[in-house]
Amino acid sequence: MQIIEKTMINHYKKCILCPRNCKVNRTNGEIGACGETNRLRIGSAVIHKGEEPPLVGFGGSGTIFITGCNLGCSFCQNYQVSQGNAGSISLGRDVSPEEFASICAALQDKGAENINIVTGSHVVPSLIEGFNAARKIGVLIPILWNSSGYDGILSLELLKDHVDIYLPDLKTLDSEIAGKYFKAPDYPEAAKAAILKMIEMVHEKNIEDAQEKIIIRHLVLPGYLDSTRNVFKWFAENIKDKAMLSLMTQYTPIPNRLTKDGKKLPMPDRYISQEDYETVLYWAKEFNIEDGFCQELVTGSDWLPDFRKKNPFPSELSVPVWHFSSTSQI
Repeated sequence: MQIIEKTMINHYKKCILCPRNCKVNRTNGEIGACGETNRLRIGSAVIHKGEEPPLVGFGGSGTIFITGCNLGCSFCQNYQVSQGNAGSISLGRDVSPEEFASICAALQDKGAENINIVTGSHVVPSLIEGFNAARKIGVLIPILWNSSGYDGILSLELLKDHVDIYLPDLKTLDSEIAGKYFKAPDYPEAAKAAILKMIEMVHEKNIEDAQEKIIIRHLVLPGYLDSTRNVFKWFAENIKDKAMLSLMTQYTPIPNRLTKDGKKLPMPDRYISQEDYETVLYWAKEFNIEDGFCQELVTGSDWLPDFRKKNPFPSELSVPVWHFSSTSQI
């Protein structure tokens, strides 16, 4: 049974933890726009070797996939845990703060460089309980906040003393794209505000390597290169010297993605072309964006995760540590 500190559980009673502001009372079993109650549910935990180089280091990133999501991207590669499919529930199970702490400890014991929380924006109070429990049992490695960028300012304030590294997406600055593919036309403004808040919190700590503590991910969408150019422009004009950019070119159409009523979800239906790739690299140079990372152009779907498996990823990409189907660590 999960026991959440009273001051934390109050945040679920009229939920405004994320920009959806659905105001649902998630403490009595009601489900928010994220698809979740106040229960912290996890789908999988792995040592991930496919993140940006400084996040992987020598030991890999200790990645915990939180069930549910407050955004809803039609092409989400983690949809099995973030959204489910065609009316099915998201894969995962409840964990207490103590079990969460034990998962973190197991990741640390296996050499993880950090605790990488994937899409936890809708369960921030529960995660804070877990972070506190983890610290009490000796988990010392940094906490990495890996989000869609659709974070609420309130939630970021709550996380201020717990998170060490931020890895938000900046998916688009086009509200039409955000409405069509993310079900969130307000995403551009919400993501910009969240990223600026993250940068403020990191830089006010006056740490020597502050720029390396916030990495902005941008996934190039085929057919929407102008959206990428606009992201580059905003990044260059506003935060280039305060954050790093990670340019992702791994867009992969997700087969058989259906709405709850069985209709096909809209999404771009092709991979990034070589011409697309060369164009966005040229633009990055044009905007003098030098601090960051860029994926090589590799098409194919072999790397897509399957969270029904105890190791959702190919073995060269990850080492499984915990899975929702197991009663103990793997």
